[in-house]
Amino acid sequence: ALAALHPRYLLAHAHRGPGSRPPPAWRADEHERARWCRFLAAYGIPADPADLRLPPPDGPSPAPGAVVVHPGADAVARRWPAERFGAVARRLRALGHRVVVTGGPGEDRLVQDVADSSGVPAGDLLTGGLPFGDLSALVAHAALVVSGDTGVAHLASAHGTPSVTLFGPVPPALWGPPALPRHRALWRPGPPGDPHGTVTDPGLLRIGAEEAALAALALLPPTPPTGPPRGDGVDAGALHL
Repeated sequence: ALAALHPRYLLAHAHRGPGSRPPPAWRADEHERARWCRFLAAYGIPADPADLRLPPPDGPSPAPGAVVVHPGADAVARRWPAERFGAVARRLRALGHRVVVTGGPGEDRLVQDVADSSGVPAGDLLTGGLPFGDLSALVAHAALVVSGDTGVAHLASAHGTPSVTLFGPVPPALWGPPALPRHRALWRPGPPGDPHGTVTDPGLLRIGAEEAALAALALLPPTPPTGPPRGDGVDAGALHL
């Protein structure tokens, strides 16, 4: 399909044609960052797998300093249950942290499910898919991002924002954030799954809300700068999912 566009240059892992050079080897056990940087280097294009940072966003954040909870993912296989995201959000709000819940197009119901189980008010539900500039600013200026293995997690890595990411069918060794103290990747070892599957990965379901909440709290200041508790009377220790 790409060849049909008659590009001036076509870089590929497996393309044979006039003037083509042997493609770089495909390594199934290689992290995506390393794989594609090695791919570019094979064609003489310098690339550093440690250079992840995006430029700071131009616009302001819609919720500076908030914890961003993003329950969605492109495939069901990578979606942690909404009630568990809600339990984590409830715990953080009870300790005084502002939590906003984001969702892409078609994820309004998922966002509302998290709100229903956490008490996050309607004004802190960012539904319908934020424009990329607004989403980038939100993540860049967030206190923390809690999400599954999806684009928002990669955006947190690119902006150096602390993150807790829940992995299921694909291990963090292949798709995860840099091994830095500000990032926590939660995963249960098991056989490889289908990242595009239509059923939640069994390994993902083995990660409980308590584990995710503790990982989040380890990355947050003990006293948030947002004032009094936002937990609406919810017991901060009540997590059983």
